[in-house]
Amino acid sequence: MNGYGKGFFGLPPVVKNLIIVNVIMLIAYYAVNALFDIDLIRVLGLYFPKSELFKPFQIVTHLFMHGGFWHLFLNMFALYMFGQVLESVWGPKRFLIYYFVCGLGAAFTHETVIYFQYHKLITMLSPEQLSEVFEKGYQYVLEGSPAMSSLQSILLTPTVGASGAVFGILLAFGVLFPNTQLMIIFPPIPIKAKYFVLIYGAIELYLAFSQPGSKIAHAAHLGGMLFGYLLIRYWQKTTKTLY
Repeated sequence: MNGYGKGFFGLPPVVKNLIIVNVIMLIAYYAVNALFDIDLIRVLGLYFPKSELFKPFQIVTHLFMHGGFWHLFLNMFALYMFGQVLESVWGPKRFLIYYFVCGLGAAFTHETVIYFQYHKLITMLSPEQLSEVFEKGYQYVLEGSPAMSSLQSILLTPTVGASGAVFGILLAFGVLFPNTQLMIIFPPIPIKAKYFVLIYGAIELYLAFSQPGSKIAHAAHLGGMLFGYLLIRYWQKTTKTLY
C-alpha cells in the first residue's frame, strides 16, 4: 500500500482533485445563481433523455453537481474515508476508471428505472393529455391527472450527485477489506466492512422498491454498487491481484 502524508493535502491525487472539483462546483452553483440568476443544476444536472432539457454532456456533468452542502459533505466524506484507501492500493488510473464506471453505471440504472416509469405513464394518458404535457409541461405546473403530473416531474427533474460512484467505492472497500472494523456513529458499535456494505445495500434495495417516487435515487445507488462489483469481478479474472 502506497504511503501518503496525513491531512487533505496528503491525499492521493484523484481523491483530492475530485473533492476539490466537487466543492468548486457547489460554490459555482451558489455564485452563478446569486449573480446571474442561472441555476447550474438545471444546466448540468442529468435529465431523462425524452426531456427537451436533456443534453448529452449532462451524463458526465451531473456527477459533479450536488443539491446542497449536506449532500456534498456526505458524499465527499465517504470519498475521503474510503476512496483514499482504494486509490492507494489500486493506483490513480484504476481508481479513476472505477469511480466513473460506478458513477455512469448508477446513472444508467437510474435512467432505466425512469424509462419503465415513463412508458407506464404514457400508456395511461390520452393523446391530448400527452400533447399538453409535452407542449405546456415545461412552462407551468399542470393541474390535470396524477399521471400527467408524474410525467411532467420525470421530464423536469434533474439527477445530480456522486452518490452512485460513492456507493461503488463503499462496495469495493467491503469486497477488498471485508473484515476491517468500522465504527458506526449511531449506534456507536463496531461492525465489519462486509456486513456494513450488505446492510447498506439491503436498505437501498428496500427503499428502491418501497419508495419508487422518492427524490432520492436509490436505484442509482444500487447501480453504482452493481457496476462496481461487476468491474471488480472482471479485474479479478484478468489480473492476479487487485492490490
